[in-house]
Amino acid sequence: MANPLQRVVVYCGANVGNRPEYREAAIELGRTLAAERIGVVYGGGGIGLMGVLADATLEAGGEVIGVIPEALKALEVEHKRLTAMHVVPDMHSRKAMMLGLADAVIAMPGGFGTLDELFEALTWSQLDYHRKLCGLLNVAGFYDPLIDWINHAVEAGLLKAVNRDLIVHGSRVDDVLHGLRTRPFPLATKWMGR
Repeated sequence: MANPLQRVVVYCGANVGNRPEYREAAIELGRTLAAERIGVVYGGGGIGLMGVLADATLEAGGEVIGVIPEALKALEVEHKRLTAMHVVPDMHSRKAMMLGLADAVIAMPGGFGTLDELFEALTWSQLDYHRKLCGLLNVAGFYDPLIDWINHAVEAGLLKAVNRDLIVHGSRVDDVLHGLRTRPFPLATKWMGR
């Protein structure tokens, strides 16, 4: 394994969505990570897919670390049974701490917040602020339009093809984990120029 995974950041929705596959995938991801002794770092909420993921991981005996801004403790209904909870002053601190605690990223279906966190992690990789791959758990084709957009951005000359390799995607948990473990980090991740 080129990239050992001790912990992964998981970005996912504060809602469960309207397809049962999203909840099922959060449960499967949590159980799989616990079984493989990979800790979860996530936003610290007890609701939505965040709560489903945390509960499934904890019930399977896994480690779950939450990072939540003070202002969101009430809104996201802070999870009360985590391995550890870090309360931070703002979203910037949250994102930096989450990435600092993990070896890679997995994005499940989610909304604006999920994409904000994913794209910040990708941008930091592109700029070589860290060397962490990002995985898209493409449940029921949720990320198909995003994958198409990334390919379009490469074709349009606005994203370097090598930077597309910062993203591993698959519809199965095992495929995403395998990709995060085995894909070499792209060495030439330049974001501008030729």
